[in-house]
Amino acid sequence: MQTLPQIASAGADEDSNTSNNPTFDAVLQARLSRRGLLRGSFGGAASALLGGAALAGCGGSGDDDTAPSSTEPRLGFAAVSKSLADAVIVPAGYSASVVYALGDPLTGNARPYANDGSDSDMESRGGDHHDGMEWFGLSGDGQRSTTASDRGLLAINHEATTNESLSSFFLHPNGGSSTRPRPAAEVDKEVAVHGIAVVEVRRADRRWATVPNSSLNRRLTPLTDVDIAGPARGNRLLVTAFSPTGTRTRGTLNNCGTGRTPWGTFLSGEENWAGYFARGAADDAARGNDKSVTALRRYGRAQGATSRHGWESAGSDDRYRRWNISRSGTSADGSDDYRNEMNGFGYIVELDPYDKAKSAKKRTALGRFAHESASFGVPVAGRPLAVYMGDDSQGEYIYKFVSAAAWNPADANRPAAGDTYLDAGTLYVAAFGADGSGRWLELSMSNPAVANYAGYPFADQADVLVNARLAADAVGATKMDRPEWSSVNPANGEIYLTLTNNSNRRVEPASASQFAPDAANPRVYTDVRGSSTTQTGNPNGHVLRMKEGAAGSSATTFTWDVYLFGAEASAAPGSVNLSKLTEDQDFSSPDGLVFSRSTGICWLQTDDGAYTDTTNCMMLAALPGQVGDGTKTTLSYPRSAGGTLSVDTYVGKSPGPDALKRFLVGPVGCEITGLAETPDGRAIFVNIQHPGETTAAANVGDPSRYTSQWPANAGYGAGRRPRSATIVITRDDGGPIGT
Repeated sequence: MQTLPQIASAGADEDSNTSNNPTFDAVLQARLSRRGLLRGSFGGAASALLGGAALAGCGGSGDDDTAPSSTEPRLGFAAVSKSLADAVIVPAGYSASVVYALGDPLTGNARPYANDGSDSDMESRGGDHHDGMEWFGLSGDGQRSTTASDRGLLAINHEATTNESLSSFFLHPNGGSSTRPRPAAEVDKEVAVHGIAVVEVRRADRRWATVPNSSLNRRLTPLTDVDIAGPARGNRLLVTAFSPTGTRTRGTLNNCGTGRTPWGTFLSGEENWAGYFARGAADDAARGNDKSVTALRRYGRAQGATSRHGWESAGSDDRYRRWNISRSGTSADGSDDYRNEMNGFGYIVELDPYDKAKSAKKRTALGRFAHESASFGVPVAGRPLAVYMGDDSQGEYIYKFVSAAAWNPADANRPAAGDTYLDAGTLYVAAFGADGSGRWLELSMSNPAVANYAGYPFADQADVLVNARLAADAVGATKMDRPEWSSVNPANGEIYLTLTNNSNRRVEPASASQFAPDAANPRVYTDVRGSSTTQTGNPNGHVLRMKEGAAGSSATTFTWDVYLFGAEASAAPGSVNLSKLTEDQDFSSPDGLVFSRSTGICWLQTDDGAYTDTTNCMMLAALPGQVGDGTKTTLSYPRSAGGTLSVDTYVGKSPGPDALKRFLVGPVGCEITGLAETPDGRAIFVNIQHPGETTAAANVGDPSRYTSQWPANAGYGAGRRPRSATIVITRDDGGPIGT
């Protein structure tokens, strides 16, 4: 499916990084060369289904030089074949069932979900577009437990809702309105399916189910009061008509990846939230063309920007007016309008899932951008904690937060420890060198590159954090191919990040929104989808791997390589399929990434559009190696005026047939995302997001024209409209998953 330029071998919704940052490679390589630090090389069956018909598994083989040795652990299941079926497919010997779906009641008095657009009270039901999630155990008497595996809470992000022409059409009887102004009743329902859910689940007789009347069940929506915490609390940038003191905001939005703190609370990343806000066509002048105009443009809201759903058009009530961020009031500080409303979104949100009375908090010290997950480095007593994060847009950056406080293991049982570790510290952004090294660049007013940045005059540290993208521009961070989930290998502390794809990589960039290949983002090629659709840039994405320097969590240097390059198995091995993937392993657009605490397996999930003519999205199991286990590779690209552009990169050891296998394929049109496991490793929960997303709104009344009818076709729930849902996967013999 790929057609390639002559190459010799040796995210998103929003794209606003038009800075002319260098990729930092040339600068860093020259600097490190002078210091003598350049590194030239690194050395050295039948499947079970949830809906649909059975499919046979494909066998695959790796090269002799990449197969794991007999002493290495192996994955204990037969790889699942690629599939276009409208079903969830897992390996033979495993079972999958739906446990919680869009609209499911979270209170005992809610009616069963009709799934025909007539349902109301969505605030007390399961939300839409299930995404990241975490497990929080409950003991027999309903108390916190780190070991309970039969009863627990799932904290689940509800990212978005399937929409076309403004309306979330599957939520409404006849598809909903497609013009502004939007009906208030439709908007209220759409708002309510966003946010976070906490839902109790139990296992009895080896079957899992939710507990609809649990006193611990709850929803957070974009209307729930949330506290602002950290350096930006009370800052003028957070002042709104709702919160003149700048200390709180309403709700959380577009929640994507997750994290679990060492003290047992839930972290949720606010991702592509900018598109929910509208901005007037003359707002630059209304703001006096002040520096807020620069910030808004950098976060994807130029004047005249229209909103994704038109929520601001539903009426004059405050809950609708907030979605228009134009300056409309006369105050100097914004306390009489919502010009600063968008500054209240884009954070890591912390929630204690066990305590309904405690407000969620937006941790501003971790920066504001399109957050995916937040993963902690391995905690070490007496040392600061590190949190790793990606900004999910094309050409955006990878960040690290280092706490000011050193870790005290006694805080593992203190749910309020977030105030200690997440409100004070240092935010860094990554720059990747062409030699396989890298540096963490400090984002603070003490860094002259930030304090003296000509592109935007930062007023204080709160300004730096609220506008972290601009601060990262100032220091010359490396533009990446949509950094999404991060996760830390518990075996060795190495950091993994998915770089989902980038359609704007070019050998010769034609505009500021395009980016030349560099060491950490080295591929530019053309992929042919179907018979004629071409996709240029890096359509298949890759997985980056980083190792901190000797100082560990507080290190300002690291080494890196590319763990896996996404590609179809038949793609050119010297320039596209650099990881030598086989038919049992090939994938495109890595997104979710979670390490199992019980087995050490690295679970990799896809959100793909480039390869979906061949297979639906999938989840793979991997047994990773370590940074430096592969080789240096040089890619050479011809230039239009003659000559070549050569790019060095570092490719991790190719996975053998037992080190990477496809474990699951989802139904049509879905994304596979989010993974939580019980402490005993015998059950994993996985989210199937937006099945049938490719259905046209005009077809909402004709189920025969839905591109997916899952999970109804698997026997779950009423109606035939597709629904996002959480599934639970168990092994038929009761053993741990994947081994």
